[in-house]
Amino acid sequence: MRERVIVCEVGPRDGLQMAKSRMATGTKQAWIAAMAQAGVPEIEVGSFVSPKVIPQMSDTDVVVRDAVLVPGLRVVALAPNLRGAQAAYEAGAHRVTIPVSVSEGHSRANLNRTPAEQVAEVGRVVEWVRAQARPMEVEAACSTAFGCSFDGVVADEAVLKVAAGLASAGVDMVALADTVGYAQPAQIRRIVGAVRREIGDVLEGLHLHDTMGLGLANALAGLDCGIRSFDAALAGLGGCPFAPGASGNIVTEDLVFMLESMGFDTGINLDQLIDCRRFLAEGLPAEARHGHVAQAGIPKTYRAQQGLGGGVR
Repeated sequence: MRERVIVCEVGPRDGLQMAKSRMATGTKQAWIAAMAQAGVPEIEVGSFVSPKVIPQMSDTDVVVRDAVLVPGLRVVALAPNLRGAQAAYEAGAHRVTIPVSVSEGHSRANLNRTPAEQVAEVGRVVEWVRAQARPMEVEAACSTAFGCSFDGVVADEAVLKVAAGLASAGVDMVALADTVGYAQPAQIRRIVGAVRREIGDVLEGLHLHDTMGLGLANALAGLDCGIRSFDAALAGLGGCPFAPGASGNIVTEDLVFMLESMGFDTGINLDQLIDCRRFLAEGLPAEARHGHVAQAGIPKTYRAQQGLGGGVR
């Protein structure tokens, strides 16, 4: 048995929130279904935010209700507060992700709250969710954990304080997010190790951007530290509208290629995953599409390595 690594596709949320145009709801739904068919186990399908602020997310309720009908797919939605989490719950999401900026500048720009105030909001979300009849996982993502385009360097102690507060609030899992893509592998190892010592296995995931071209190197550093859950976006779409300079997420296709080539099991069919890029060409023709594997093609060496039942099922 090969060791499992979870790849959560965040393109329909993080990938679309910076797009110059809106993807049609039907195209978005077909794209999500196709990625699930390719074996992607988790998809962050949208965010429950004001459509006046991010109009690309105005159909999130419809998209979530459709996605939860896709067999085997774990549906994730982002929400900045209790009201958004309640909407995610009512739509049927399996997990809600609450962003908590570590840096003061990004927290103010993104949420109009201090980090401490947002940690308290997460506590209210957890309390409300635990009182409901249907379970829903609550994840907290420590945004700007590795640097901030407003505040610059983010102290390790600030990351530890936020992570510890979230663990105490009772979240199911914590992720560390390189929101603006400033991280480098040594920093990933240092901070992931420190947070793991602080909150243990509550730390589960990494959300990485490729602004400086170090996204996959940072993922590899995370793997070395025991991280087995990563966010990524098809064709490297993405960015944060409230973090100047933030560019796209790490490319899902390239991440899957790296993981499967190393012997990990993602459960994702790489050929089918690359084919899903056609929905981006159709739905977002003006957006740049990135990715080394899609451009170069899947090499024969990869196919040979997958002979025991990996990514070409």
